[in-house]
Amino acid sequence: MSGGQWIQQVTLGWLLYDLTGSSVLLGLLNGLRALPFLIAGPIAGVAADRMDRKQLILATQYLLIMTTLAMGLLVASGILEVWHLFVFTLMTGVIWAFVDPVRQTLVPALVPREDLMNAVALNSAAFNLTKLIGPSLGGVLILFSGAAGNFFVQSAAYIGVLASIYWMSIPPTPTEARQSSAIANLKEGLVYVWSNPSVFALMATALVPRIFAVPYQTLMPVFQKDVLKVGPEGLGVLLAAPGVGAMLAGLMLATLANRVRRQGVLMLVSLVSLGVVLNLFSWTTSFPMAILALIAVGGCQVFYMATTNTMLQVIVPDHLRGRVMSIYALDRGLMPLGALMAGVSAHVIGAPATVSYMGLVVILLAILVAWRAPVVRAIGLGAGN
Repeated sequence: MSGGQWIQQVTLGWLLYDLTGSSVLLGLLNGLRALPFLIAGPIAGVAADRMDRKQLILATQYLLIMTTLAMGLLVASGILEVWHLFVFTLMTGVIWAFVDPVRQTLVPALVPREDLMNAVALNSAAFNLTKLIGPSLGGVLILFSGAAGNFFVQSAAYIGVLASIYWMSIPPTPTEARQSSAIANLKEGLVYVWSNPSVFALMATALVPRIFAVPYQTLMPVFQKDVLKVGPEGLGVLLAAPGVGAMLAGLMLATLANRVRRQGVLMLVSLVSLGVVLNLFSWTTSFPMAILALIAVGGCQVFYMATTNTMLQVIVPDHLRGRVMSIYALDRGLMPLGALMAGVSAHVIGAPATVSYMGLVVILLAILVAWRAPVVRAIGLGAGN
């Protein structure tokens, strides 16, 4: 699924810029991709807790196959217009907003509790591997088979996903949510997150860094040109380095997952480490040191994200999991806001200072969570909540 997504993003961006030559429209298209997670995401969480999860995710795959096939035919026919790209992006964004909470609810239903972190870490490693390979593969496919062929390849990938879902044996959805209205379900999920100290603290550690720290990536062209003074090939290396670190960290965490009993401590240490290596990167003028720092940044991101995800899966009861994980997925919709803030800040105080402050925000968040929510430190697969 993620491999198809990366190919799609590259292809859409190439098509839009080829048609318009507008970087502004490119930014709008990326923002539109994130918007459905803010609007449709909470609704999708309610659906994941009320409906048959297997049938719901099968339905989303059928929709993705049909929309990508239709887009491929539009491109191949030569009648593609700019508005088609925006409509397609919005439609697939809504579908993905429904896919994500359902996928999250399936993990603890299919994986034994003691192997949960291993599964989450492997998923993260696979995601980052496709993040490294997918954009390059998308570019190569455009060169050899044209943009239309990319959409057909993506449809084929979704058919493979569809087949794998058919083979899954998924437990039935709990009945609790269906005993009240969908509006009441939505309110119940929000109240649960707000009133549960552990879940609220974990949600803060999930969402805040994704808004105030992860958008450092949008400033890579500034570091490439003005700070590190390397060519365009250097930018490619800078963008790839966090993915390499993330993939290696995911595999390491999967290997060591069964030995980790204090996930809360690991998450807080990972957050502090992320803030530290962001600061190291922000002030270095050495290209090799910057690469090493970015590899460490990617690794720390995976450690804190995988442990946070695992702890939420363990703590949250099954009948609320879809709604809670849909709130957890709001980071996808909020990241463009973080990128905008990072860009404005870099214009005012410079990119190095901006990234340094991003790191400090992450460190302060970890300290605040450790101080105000000490229960988080005790969370572990062996320790309960």
